[in-house]
Amino acid sequence: MPDAIVLQTPLREQDVTALKIGDRVLLHGVLYTARDAAHKRLVELLENGQPLPFDLSGQVIYYVGPSPAQPGRPVGAAGPTTSYRMDAYAPTLIRHGLRGMIGKGARNDAVKEAMRRYKAVYFAAIGGAGALMARSILSAEVIAYPELGPEAVRRLEVKDFPVIVANDVHGGDLYEEGVRRYARTA
Repeated sequence: MPDAIVLQTPLREQDVTALKIGDRVLLHGVLYTARDAAHKRLVELLENGQPLPFDLSGQVIYYVGPSPAQPGRPVGAAGPTTSYRMDAYAPTLIRHGLRGMIGKGARNDAVKEAMRRYKAVYFAAIGGAGALMARSILSAEVIAYPELGPEAVRRLEVKDFPVIVANDVHGGDLYEEGVRRYARTA
């Protein structure tokens, strides 16, 4: 991605406060995977004062359930899932240190407020391009809830993982901005 911002995970507050909607980003480091069933369990652990399977501080969760890996690959197709299913849980995780989320689709007002308040960012990944996204995944390890199958929590090591800032800490919303721009030209 030409003119992309390269960021290393875990993300720092200054990393995300410098981002604006529409910024193209290449992520390097560790991402964790979790979808709605795993999110529910993570929030229940927090509500009961129990430790999580990984430290949330500065981390990025990718909303994905990768397909089975082909020989020699860490995962199969790894395209993003629709994010609104995690909206009920995301504010709690953000409050506890989650710095970034990756998925597709718009987020609700509670999630956007939590991102502004606690300095987190939402990245959009390319839907329908799971095989392309998987090329940036160097390794994958199930670290929690293996009984959830593809929706288990995984620790992914990534390099040049392409995303676009969809919601920033300044209240910017790429989905809303896109509608405004379209309405002006229509």
